[in-house]
Amino acid sequence: MKELIEKINEQYEIFATDAALQVESGNKAAGTRARKATLEMTKLMKEFRKVSVEAGKK
Repeated sequence: MKELIEKINEQYEIFATDAALQVESGNKAAGTRARKATLEMTKLMKEFRKVSVEAGKK
């Protein structure tokens, strides 16, 4: 689970950086990268939920 949380944090950092670039300088490519990071975070969050529920059952 620790590795999963690290991956989530990594994707969030990518998102935060690219989203800031899009907002501050109008960088369209950064917006695309930010959206891609959110899709990856969604997958990771679903996986986290699954793992967390399983850990709670033990």
